[in-house]
Amino acid sequence: MFKGQYKDNSRYGECWIFYPDRGRVFGQVNEEGEMTGKAMAYVYPDGQTALYGSFVEGELIEARLATLVSTETSRPHFEVCPDSPVYSYDKSTSTCIATHTLLPDPYESKMVFDVLPSAVPLEGLFFRVFVAESLIPGGGEGLFAKMDVEADVVMAFYNGVRITHSEVDGRDWSLNGNTISLDEDTVIDVPPPFHQTDRYCASLGHKANHSFTPNCKYDPFVHPRFGPIKCVRSIRQVQKNEELTVAYGYDHEPSGKSGPEAPDWYKKELQAFQQS
Repeated sequence: MFKGQYKDNSRYGECWIFYPDRGRVFGQVNEEGEMTGKAMAYVYPDGQTALYGSFVEGELIEARLATLVSTETSRPHFEVCPDSPVYSYDKSTSTCIATHTLLPDPYESKMVFDVLPSAVPLEGLFFRVFVAESLIPGGGEGLFAKMDVEADVVMAFYNGVRITHSEVDGRDWSLNGNTISLDEDTVIDVPPPFHQTDRYCASLGHKANHSFTPNCKYDPFVHPRFGPIKCVRSIRQVQKNEELTVAYGYDHEPSGKSGPEAPDWYKKELQAFQQS
């Protein structure tokens, strides 16, 4: 959705572009009416956390962490963090998950804890990465809320390499532990060794474990750095330190002699859930 002015049938002045996921881009359009300039900002769904810097046609080129501190005047005011690292558009490929694998997403860092306490030095900053063992038996590492939130709040982002459905279908289930369907053509995957936080912590959505009674769901998200991905969004109130869970959505219907198209652990949990 566009919010702004028009002059001579073209976008003019300072404008907003709003995405369905509640992210937005603000800035003064150029002479062609495009969201292109060196003083623009992407604002995350919380309405405060922002990336301020250079954009071309609404796409992040180079920006630093900032805070949207006021919208009371006609022009929003952004305070840029002086020690911020530089963020740029970094959409993954089939072989590269991210250029800066240890650069956490600033919004996600406000919302969730990750696993295995560690300090990652990065351009003069130390991002603390926290995670804990899942409360779900056999769940391994889990993802936990950093604050109380209401329903319909974006909690984490699910980025990864981009592979095809046929590639996923043609390999063993043991290799598909961190995969999620993005669309009809693409699957997002976080393969080894990037499932380890000390090798990859740019996004943490893949750490959310499965539940048949989840407190979150997967939703599409247009991320300023990762491009089109999925996010983890709350579907009810979530308390601080509560583990975030999602329904993985494997096929529940028998499709052959071995039953549903799902890994063995899921089939066992499904059977136990249906009998409870």
